[in-house]
Amino acid sequence: MRVLLPLLRTSWAWCLGAPAAAAARLPRGASAGPGPRRAMAFYRTEERGQPHSPGYRLFFKNVAGHYISPFHDIPLKADSEENLFNMVVEVPRWTNAKMEIATEEPLNPIKQDVKDGELRYVANIFPHKGYIWNYGALPQTWEDPHRKDKSTDCCGDNDPIDVCEIGSKVLSRGDVVHVKILGILALIDQGETDWKLIAINVNDPEASKFHDIEDVKKYKPGYLEATLNWFRFYKIPEGKPENQFAFNGEFKNKAFALEVIKSTHECWKALLMEKCAGGSINCTNVQVCDSPFHCSQEEARSLVESVSFSLNKGSNEEDQVWHFLGK
Repeated sequence: MRVLLPLLRTSWAWCLGAPAAAAARLPRGASAGPGPRRAMAFYRTEERGQPHSPGYRLFFKNVAGHYISPFHDIPLKADSEENLFNMVVEVPRWTNAKMEIATEEPLNPIKQDVKDGELRYVANIFPHKGYIWNYGALPQTWEDPHRKDKSTDCCGDNDPIDVCEIGSKVLSRGDVVHVKILGILALIDQGETDWKLIAINVNDPEASKFHDIEDVKKYKPGYLEATLNWFRFYKIPEGKPENQFAFNGEFKNKAFALEVIKSTHECWKALLMEKCAGGSINCTNVQVCDSPFHCSQEEARSLVESVSFSLNKGSNEEDQVWHFLGK
């Protein structure tokens, strides 16, 4: 039995098996497990290869046990509420490995970024250790590298839109959590717009206090300044200059952020329907039925099984070095 549901209030068909369809029909605000909203109940992950090795991949499965793409098959919105989104966690707070959704690979597993043949790690810059938030992305968004943003006058960076989750819990790689958006920062990276959303896990004990960017300033004083400095300086240990920002580094509010999300979601829809040039982006998906890149569950399984399952010898995480950038 196949159930067709509208995808994000559009005319698209979203393919679901019966177990997944049952989960999709949960009452508003309900969850498939303990806690008020537990997105991970709908998704689980499967590791292939050894962490801290170039061959490591983290694949995603839905509630029915079928392989999916975290980029294309996890819905952007957690439910019909205006400000409740799914976030895919790529990097847990305090860790250094630069993990990311592999946008150019079939089914887009999470992998560690590699540059010049070396695995990438972000530096520890005093007083911080690794990433200072849970870092990840919103699915079903795409910052189009051929589309100039009217507010930054720069094109997109060819990735899903990034999220800095500021809650108190250290999340795990591959978690899918429900977040509410509080604001946004516009990093300009080598002439490209690289949006950074500020969000909080709705299951955080203090989530009810946070509604907009001003609440971050009020209840977590210094966090936005630390975020700005982290993005400004994190490439300096690699010998690169400070990063630049649009709006003189001003954090924009929730309303502005929601418009950016809406725009990047429209870009993603055009990408999945082959209405724009996607370049090397891999659009293989199992749940967007109208997409020309849609594949069957059997084809998805074959794609995953073609990836080595062996536990290749990986390196230990990068030796911990601290950088002090004070004058």
